[in-house]
Order: sequence, then C-alpha cells, then structure tokens
Amino acid sequence: MSLPHKNEEYGTEVYWDKRYEQEAEDASFDWFKTYADVANDIRKLIPDKAARILMLGCGNSKFSEDMWEDGYKNIVNVDYSPVVIEKMRNRHKDMRPEMTWEVKDVRTLDGLDTSSFDIAIDKGTMDAMMTSSTDVWDPPEQVIKDCTAEVSQVIRVLKRNGIFIYITFGQPHFRRRYLTGPHVTRSTSLEINQLGESFHYYMYTLRML
Repeated sequence: MSLPHKNEEYGTEVYWDKRYEQEAEDASFDWFKTYADVANDIRKLIPDKAARILMLGCGNSKFSEDMWEDGYKNIVNVDYSPVVIEKMRNRHKDMRPEMTWEVKDVRTLDGLDTSSFDIAIDKGTMDAMMTSSTDVWDPPEQVIKDCTAEVSQVIRVLKRNGIFIYITFGQPHFRRRYLTGPHVTRSTSLEINQLGESFHYYMYTLRML
C-alpha cells in the first residue's frame, strides 16, 4: 500500500488513482471498521435486505462484498477513481452481478436520481476530504464546502425515511456541523453511537423524516 507524503493527499483523486494502479488486482483495504465489526448495527438499521444501498467512496473495501454475502444484494458502489471502479467491477461481475460500480464524485452524485435510495453509507470518505485541514476546530472553507456538498447530495438521493450511515473516528463536536445546518434541506433526525471500547469510532445515523 502506497502511503502519501502528506495527509492532505488522501483527499486527491491523483493519489488514489496512483495507489490503485500500483496495488494488486485482489488488494483490499477497510478504513476504521470492517463489516463484521458493525454487522449487528447494520442489520438493525437495515432490516430489509432488498433495500437499495449507495456506498459512497467505496474504494477497494470489502465492506460491500461482505454486505452482499450477508444478503444485501442491491448495492450501488461509487468512487471518483476510475481505476478502482474498473478493478472492482471486474472482480465482482461474475460472483456478485447484482452489485454495480460507477465512477462518481460524492460531492455531486451526477446521474443519480432524486429520492432513489433507501440507504447511503460513508465509511471514511468524508474524513478523506478533511485531511487538508490541520485545525479540526476551524477547518478551511474548502473542507466545509466539500463535506456539506456530499451531505446535501446524499439528502437529495435518499427516499423519505431513508438513512445516511456515517462511520468515522471524528467526535461529535467536530462532525455534527456537517450533518446539521442550512445545507440540510429536509426534516431529519440525527443519532450518534460510539463504537469500540478503547479507541472510539462513531456511527452517525441521519434519518430522513
């Protein structure tokens, strides 16, 4: 795995394309938590295995694969790296043909219809867009713009009663601002749960009302 020289490279398409080009065809990496770590939480939040699920910034994570094996077949995986999308499409096309893989930027989600998904999941993607900031208390305008753009688009594509699941290491006083505010144009409710016993992660659940 090719690590960046600077953390802010995690937020660039150039870094990810180069990294995925250098990695083996069967390489995978999961940020923060694997599906097994949060499977019980996911099953409670998504009791309907037929739910249409949007995986934001899928990378080469096994999270979607493991969800598919657990019965969630209707998953649309998006990432802005055409390199990883092509690799993942080839990897899964025969064994998991129901899953689709599309090149899309989470800040625009061009081509995805309004109110077309039951669930959207972000595990580390929004965090990658925050790496250009060294001040979590006062992030630069571009970070705020990118993160709120993603949330706005997620809200657009979720159906009524849809759920946005965001898994991160970011504590509530640093992350809540991106999930609430004037860019959230629908009625929503936000629930925050702590994951883990030592180094804590968080699962933010934003429900469309």
